[in-house]
Amino acid sequence: MTLSLSVIILGIIVTAAEILGGSLAVLKREWTNRMQGYLLALGAGFILALVIIDLIPESIQGIGIGASLWVLTGFSIMHFAEHTIVGHLHFGEETHSDVMISRVASYSAFWGLFIHAFFDGLSIAAGMQYNVSLGVMIFIAILLHKIPEGLTVASIMLAADRPRKNAFWASAGIGAGTMLGIFTTFFLTDVSVHIVGFAFAFSAGAGLYVGASDLIPEVNRSGNRITPVVVFVGMLLFYLSSLAVGTTLGR
Repeated sequence: MTLSLSVIILGIIVTAAEILGGSLAVLKREWTNRMQGYLLALGAGFILALVIIDLIPESIQGIGIGASLWVLTGFSIMHFAEHTIVGHLHFGEETHSDVMISRVASYSAFWGLFIHAFFDGLSIAAGMQYNVSLGVMIFIAILLHKIPEGLTVASIMLAADRPRKNAFWASAGIGAGTMLGIFTTFFLTDVSVHIVGFAFAFSAGAGLYVGASDLIPEVNRSGNRITPVVVFVGMLLFYLSSLAVGTTLGR
């Protein structure tokens, strides 16, 4: 089996795990308000941990202290889009009592996770090309957070009153982002750290807004003492997988 084929197979496995996570959220016919609150809390913790543990440090490493301006830009654009543009366009979700977050927030969460998944794919492929054992370890570490990642994006889509098929395709789309990252390494000899830095900084700002401004307020309104605890579960899920990657890469 050639190295390229091995990398593609690993990418397919990771993508399948992402879709499995999304399917767990989609296949259940009806989610109770309490369970939906738990899923949003899990997603809030996962996204906030992603931003603070991964995206912000990586963006600073790539473009220096100027990354903070791009984080603020991503945050500001999300705020402007949700409360200025969307506030005047009226998509109709405000008439639905079961809608918990805006559709703009759901799509922002998707693109933030998509960019992160793209670089997951780059990491797997680059690791395999450098050293097969290292690549396999990176693959295992990244695989650990793919099911909760798929569950997160699908749950956010459902909370924004998007159809179940949209929630499913959102998780599949993030899986495709991982595959895109893998295939990119077949055509590029190098990926600029500046491009990575800008992408991560902007995604960090958007993700920070979605997690802190859209998801956490819903958690706080739940009136359930367990729901806020689930936020920490989401953080822990991401932290453990991030720690595994960091240990593997020696950083």
